[in-house]
Amino acid sequence: MFPRDKKVSVFVQTSHTLTDLFLPLDGEFILSHGAGFIAAASRHDPEGGQGTFINFHDADRHQWFDPTLWSSALSADDLEMGRFLFAVDAEYVPCRYDDVIFSPESSFRIQLKEIGSDIQLRSISVLGQKFTNNGDFSQYLKSPTGKLQFPGPAQPQIANSRCQDVTGCLCGNDGRLQEICSALLQYIGNKCPEATCANPLQPVGHCCGICGVVLSLEYSSVFNLETYRSRLVHMFLSLKKYSSVKLAISKVRSTSSIVRAVRLGSELKIQVVLIDQKEGSLAGSDALRLGYDIMADIETHGQSFGITKTEMQFAIGGVSSPYKGPMSAGAISGIIIGVVLGLSLLGASYFLYRMDVCRFPYFRSFHFWRNVSRMEDTASVDHRGFDNPIFESAAQNNKATGEDNLKAVTLQESGFQFSNPAFVSDLDV
Repeated sequence: MFPRDKKVSVFVQTSHTLTDLFLPLDGEFILSHGAGFIAAASRHDPEGGQGTFINFHDADRHQWFDPTLWSSALSADDLEMGRFLFAVDAEYVPCRYDDVIFSPESSFRIQLKEIGSDIQLRSISVLGQKFTNNGDFSQYLKSPTGKLQFPGPAQPQIANSRCQDVTGCLCGNDGRLQEICSALLQYIGNKCPEATCANPLQPVGHCCGICGVVLSLEYSSVFNLETYRSRLVHMFLSLKKYSSVKLAISKVRSTSSIVRAVRLGSELKIQVVLIDQKEGSLAGSDALRLGYDIMADIETHGQSFGITKTEMQFAIGGVSSPYKGPMSAGAISGIIIGVVLGLSLLGASYFLYRMDVCRFPYFRSFHFWRNVSRMEDTASVDHRGFDNPIFESAAQNNKATGEDNLKAVTLQESGFQFSNPAFVSDLDV
């Protein structure tokens, strides 16, 4: 049963046995070789059992800007083998330098409203026929099949041009993010899925918050997007420990620069988005491990790939922090060096203290120094220390500003993995 008032273009792959067929007022069937309809002798076929009524889905429900309708791949072979790319929502919808392929043996009817006039593509293939210029595709859209497949006055513009910038090109869909997110939310129930981390991230070009990692790379003219993508895929994603991680990498316009674009010019960055399939308190934990590995790799080899600066944001389940500020590769190295130097100084100070080489009057205020070890001589030793009322006042004042201290500690722990033993243990589970 096809709705009476719906226009359809239906590709029929095989033969079907039917008792009745209710057709729409306007539509077509495209029959593959050997496909067709066979009339059944009776509705009560003893071999087939009792027949049922089958309704054809609403043919007008599909929209061009719905990211759930598209699959993306680096090549036609990858597309055929199902080796799809993960991407932010805006880049699931075909970009200006993409080749769009509608499966030759499939039916579709996709809405192109007035905003469709802004759609730019490299090429488009329909029913096995590839169009690389506007003239030929315009003629196809005037055919009965073209009118049924692409209803509406608008049409994609076929430019047949490649991205000439090895550092990558913008997708071109950032101005249509509102339409993309609206179409996505209609598909998933008009509400973004609830993220399990406390403060989900919002990657550029994505509609809903995620638990995971976002890296922002600044680059020089020697940077090659596809070369670096291959490095990340083969060096990291091929490892078994990262089998649950998905990676998206593309050039984006920094959100902070969009408002100032007219006055200062646009600021372009390479965005790397990492998510994993973990749930609950472990959501994003594998992505975070990979994020730290990539940051460490950039610290060592980034310059040779043309990466000049890197910032990292993360939000993970269970141990996510309210802080999501950027963390550069240099900052991570600085923190590590700072912690090592700090621990070395503390260790050296304690050694000198135990060896009686020097004494610090403040040590008497830190009671844990005297309780760490019970191997000291039991003979009383006069340390000749003295109380410091200024120190005591500062300590008391710190109690009154405990909330500020907590924020400072949280900021440090969210940016540096090794400063929180509980955080490390939870990730290693």
